[in-house]
Amino acid sequence: MTSLILQVKLDAILNVHMNAELGGDLDLTISTISSNQHIINVPTMIGGQGIKGVRKFYSTRLLGQFFPPDVKFENVSRTYSEERLVVELIISFTHNIKMDHILPGTEPIGKFVEAVFVVIIGIENDKVSYEHILWDQAIVLVHVGLLDPKDLPVVGAGAAEKLRNPGLPDPFFKEEQPLF
Repeated sequence: MTSLILQVKLDAILNVHMNAELGGDLDLTISTISSNQHIINVPTMIGGQGIKGVRKFYSTRLLGQFFPPDVKFENVSRTYSEERLVVELIISFTHNIKMDHILPGTEPIGKFVEAVFVVIIGIENDKVSYEHILWDQAIVLVHVGLLDPKDLPVVGAGAAEKLRNPGLPDPFFKEEQPLF
């Protein structure tokens, strides 16, 4: 069992880091990471390694285009250990700004997106040492209209709702989940 003190500590480290990113403050964001940092947005392979690579990523691909003003972060679960924090969350937003880290080279489409993300955050000396960010890119592409799910085993709308309500029937076989 993880101690409440550890949870509060790791949540505080993440909150300072996220607020710096959302605020678009490059120097404050960099001050929240360790000197041996890397960040990888796994579905797009966009990120950076080391202070110079991460600084370049933040300055050219993230800050100012992290998420639109209407972004909502819905926490699903968090798993804590001394060296990492794993966050499962639903992120929703309207794609009305350039977002190279999620949709590289795609101009704003103005469509609503709701997707499940998993973020694995390494912690070293009370700073973020790495971020591995994962999401289902097919869901995002369906939401913005760049992928037609017809005849494909992918979904768009509804995937996050299934996480909120596991008893919903699946979209392919329409099998409801029994309670026991």
